Amino acid sequence: MTEATAYRTHTCGSLRKNHVGQTVRLAGWIHARRDHRNVLFLDLRDRYGVTQVVLSGNTERTPGRGELHDEDVVRIEGTVAERPQKLVNPHLTTGEVEVQATRVLIVSAAKTPPFEIAREKDVGEDVRLAYRYLDLRRERLRENMLFRDRFITAIRSFLHDEGFVEVETPILTKSTPEGARDYVVPSRLHPGMFYALPQSPQQYKQLLMVAGFDRYFQIARCFRDEDQRGDRQPEFTQVDLEMSFVEREDVMALTERLFTTVLAGLGVQIARMPFPRITYQEAMERYRTDRPDLRTGEEQKAGALVLGWVVDFPLFEPELEDGHYAPSHHMFTAPLPEDIPFLQQDPRKVRSTQYDLICNGVEVGGGSIRIYDRSLQETVFELVGFGLEQARRQFSHLLEAFEFGVPPHGGIAPGIDRLLMVIRNEPSVREVIAFPKNQKAEDVLFHAPAPLDPSQLRELHIRTDFPPA
Repeated sequence: MTEATAYRTHTCGSLRKNHVGQTVRLAGWIHARRDHRNVLFLDLRDRYGVTQVVLSGNTERTPGRGELHDEDVVRIEGTVAERPQKLVNPHLTTGEVEVQATRVLIVSAAKTPPFEIAREKDVGEDVRLAYRYLDLRRERLRENMLFRDRFITAIRSFLHDEGFVEVETPILTKSTPEGARDYVVPSRLHPGMFYALPQSPQQYKQLLMVAGFDRYFQIARCFRDEDQRGDRQPEFTQVDLEMSFVEREDVMALTERLFTTVLAGLGVQIARMPFPRITYQEAMERYRTDRPDLRTGEEQKAGALVLGWVVDFPLFEPELEDGHYAPSHHMFTAPLPEDIPFLQQDPRKVRSTQYDLICNGVEVGGGSIRIYDRSLQETVFELVGFGLEQARRQFSHLLEAFEFGVPPHGGIAPGIDRLLMVIRNEPSVREVIAFPKNQKAEDVLFHAPAPLDPSQLRELHIRTDFPPA
């Protein structure tokens, strides 16, 4: 129950038989109306639930006696009454009671919405995104948002109990090659210079390990300028964590405990424990993908969750890029110790400490044990095409830090959006994000991206070759 305010003493999901006879105030949206001659029944909705309200000829309506419409915001004053047994609604938590209204105040009138709120009907995604604030009133999306809140809250609670410290890392940072394209931000104070939005907090969290924060986490916002598909967004959220004095098994075991504990607390069961393991080579040979669906046929029919591990990835991609090796994960992933000699002999034979978390055939997170030796890190930089001077120029902050005593460390970054997409059995991550971009990376609600005013461009010392929109 929320605290009482001038508009309401109770929420629309809180009234029960023990409230019968009490005078109450409710506030919310008209979910549905049923006119029975001299009696009007309203279903009043807020995010907590729905309560039936009965208006009779004696109910005072302010202003005047104007007609009430679906999605009008109203305040109701009245008395809680028990419903006759035959009229009890078992589908509502408030289904045993109703409010007999003595006064109705129209707080805010609504015009007819572009789609129905009360009933889940198929609506084109562009319309839903353009009116996302209305889409979020619908039960399915509202429940996804509430589940997301509980999920993140439980993750935070678990990690704090495990001794992790939440640290926020910068959003405005330096552009460094990490696999995807950066979103860049021009600097007004430093003409011709640019910040980049982080693809991940990878280097900052490694520096936190150098600083001695041996268990770090962050519910991190990340940005990647990639082509869009159902499981991608230009900005996304991940549970970013890093641990010192650990090996691969330690991080994987912590991750398994995290999600089994959190999901069990939310009433979601994982079908198999411990999580099944499969090597990259076996996955490619048996399933022809590095994110195989490990469910049996029966588990698929039952809609079971199966969160597996793929391990022993190659450190580098098989094909060269511009004559250089390309990391299969990122440049800070450590090779398996027994494969380090192959870095000089045949880098394609080197396996990494990378581990990917997969759930029902979707990659929902990736991590690794990190390189913490400067000379080994410089060797990897050279193999991926960075000359020594270029590597020292772009990564001086990291390489210099490696001169001051670095603990062995590793981590993982499961994606909140993809995890929720799988758990909630949704077709796209857009269904578990409050205000997502569409498949063209556009915000159709705010009409972004959008051109800047010429005066803003001048302040940023930017000139474009495109004509004004």
